[in-house]
Amino acid sequence: MNPAGPAVRGRPSYPGPPPWATPGLLRKLWGDRLRLLSDAAGEYGDVVRFAMGPKTLYFFNHPDHARHVLADNAANYHKGMGLAEARRRILGDGLLTSEGETWRGQRRAISPAFRRERIAGFAGVVAAAGDHLTARLHARTGDVVDLSEEMTALTMDVLGRTLLDVDLSPLSFLGPAFEAAQDQAMFEMVTLGVLPLWLPLPRHRRFRAARRRIEEAVRTIVSTRAPGSGTDGSDLMSVLLRVAGGERDTDLRWRGLRDQIVTMLLAGHETTASTLSWAWYLLSSHPEAAERVRTEAIEVLGDRTPGFADLNRLPYTTMVIQETMRLYPAVWGLPRRAVAADEIGGYPIPAGADVMICPYTLHRHPGFWDDPDQFRPERFAPDAPPVAHRFAYIPFGAGPRVCVGSHLGLLEAILVAAMVARRFRFELPGSAAPQPEAMLSLRVRGGLPLRVLPV
Repeated sequence: MNPAGPAVRGRPSYPGPPPWATPGLLRKLWGDRLRLLSDAAGEYGDVVRFAMGPKTLYFFNHPDHARHVLADNAANYHKGMGLAEARRRILGDGLLTSEGETWRGQRRAISPAFRRERIAGFAGVVAAAGDHLTARLHARTGDVVDLSEEMTALTMDVLGRTLLDVDLSPLSFLGPAFEAAQDQAMFEMVTLGVLPLWLPLPRHRRFRAARRRIEEAVRTIVSTRAPGSGTDGSDLMSVLLRVAGGERDTDLRWRGLRDQIVTMLLAGHETTASTLSWAWYLLSSHPEAAERVRTEAIEVLGDRTPGFADLNRLPYTTMVIQETMRLYPAVWGLPRRAVAADEIGGYPIPAGADVMICPYTLHRHPGFWDDPDQFRPERFAPDAPPVAHRFAYIPFGAGPRVCVGSHLGLLEAILVAAMVARRFRFELPGSAAPQPEAMLSLRVRGGLPLRVLPV
């Protein structure tokens, strides 16, 4: 007997938890979303139907399913699972949340700012931020430092000086504001959006205050744009100002500019900060790998400042970052909503259905990865066999909506990892292992306290 329901007209019936399991599912959805999906994949396989009160979620966990939803039939799948509405309250109608022709126009406008030649020019900014980071860590040698906090500071610095051409250090309140905004997004997802924002709940008040602070930051960024810098350049800020200038309606002009800047502020720093944080945790737990990264950095860089050309000279460091993104992909879930009825792997998908593709579980799928939970950078060695399926490894998403900033993120993560590893090693101060927290990105729950030690 299939607890998920009978087959429909000869088609396979959906595996999944029975209706009486709903309270437990909702508890997992609130407390440990990764466990909810991982346990379901282990128990029911690559296709799972979750019926949770008024909502039904269709979870697909095979690379073929990911290819269908994200690439082959991507036009039929918009952002979904309640996160679309919750994200829109934070990001407005920016690149991460817009759809259709609006999204295509935004992507066309923004893409030139992320071309290879521009990314190559950012290497100096990344190296300078890495120098500042190593100076801060040197001053704290022997202390326990929250590496997640340090990685956030670093990536915000790089974001401001590369894409937005502003100094973001005076806007330190952005971190707590985005934290409150993400908490609200997850709360709305778990509560299925049944509690309207106008209710005077403490968390709703915190979110509204956070949204005002974020808006304040955007106004500050726009107002401090370098005088005389103009809007005819190819940098991202010039592009955004130029696009906004084409809108005659003042309110619409501001809203469009605000939405894109907030999107870049959040997406432009948090994913790379997450990747670097998890890399330091993994290297602290695998001293042999940490030593190989250090040795490579010293052999390739010595004491000099790295540049863009050094990316190809740091193969093992690159492998560590790739394996980090396999185990802890910053974009852990790709929720979608079917526009029209469809079929995935022989299973019917109703119009309006919420569909989940989860890179976290795909990257640990035992059918495509040996010892999937083990940290093994050698999987990504230049002479290693290729990944068994192109869509078994999608740390930046896939298809038309693949992350536009992926090359900048890799540049930042690889160069910073090499710069720091040649000077320091890290140790967990206790026996407790950091736990992932699946928010809008895959963060380290409660921060990452590590002891800073010289090499």
